[in-house]
Amino acid sequence: MGPLVDITFLLKLLLVPALILTASLVGNRWGPAVSGWLVSLPFTSAPVIFFLAIGQGDAFASSASIGVILGLASIVLFAFAYCWLAMRRNGVAWPYPVLLGSSAFFLLTFVFVILPVSSVAAFVGVVVFLLLAYRWLPRTRDTAGSNPSVARWEIAFRMVAATALVLLITQASTILGPQLSGLLTPFPVYVSVLASSTYRLQGAMPAAQLVRGATLGLFTPAVFFLIVGNTIAWLGVGPSFGLAIAVTPLVHAFTYRLLKPSL
Repeated sequence: MGPLVDITFLLKLLLVPALILTASLVGNRWGPAVSGWLVSLPFTSAPVIFFLAIGQGDAFASSASIGVILGLASIVLFAFAYCWLAMRRNGVAWPYPVLLGSSAFFLLTFVFVILPVSSVAAFVGVVVFLLLAYRWLPRTRDTAGSNPSVARWEIAFRMVAATALVLLITQASTILGPQLSGLLTPFPVYVSVLASSTYRLQGAMPAAQLVRGATLGLFTPAVFFLIVGNTIAWLGVGPSFGLAIAVTPLVHAFTYRLLKPSL
């Protein structure tokens, strides 16, 4: 387990800052909605489940994958709570939408802890949640080019904050068993950090657009973990993840088409 833990830790230290940097630069160029859409890819959750599969076995990873799918529904509830407070309570301080959204995330996570659900049922439920998000989350035209670019020091702060939160959450999840590991792994660290920074610098609407972009992109990890959860037992770790990775670009291109009308 020692070498696997070291590799996982190293990946987090390298991958998380790189993703935040990329998302910030994308946001400067194409706006916050596209920045949010980019970070919805399972850059953190997929490596976590992959190394859990190697270290804990296929059954553990399969169960954790179901938890991840359910955790995506918790992210959607986070998005609704965040956008409701940010958009409906004009002038509210930037930490409060994240606090409300996080509370909603953990509340639904608690429900899922006591509610046994199959991977297919979880996937169908998440799709329904995402369709509701597509209908009801703010659709105001994106603000690319109309807001100031994020400064270098702010990007550096985002990178440090996101890395610290990812390390904290994934470290806690590995000792909680497969179900809770899966449920907690999707916690919207990237979205929380990016949205808070965007809200503070640019206001509520760009932050809500970022959250909407990140939420619509969740179709991709839902499909990814549906594949992993249902094929890892008979295909094995490598082929199962390989198949999921192969499908990912197609699904994420579809989610961009959902996002495009608001750009």
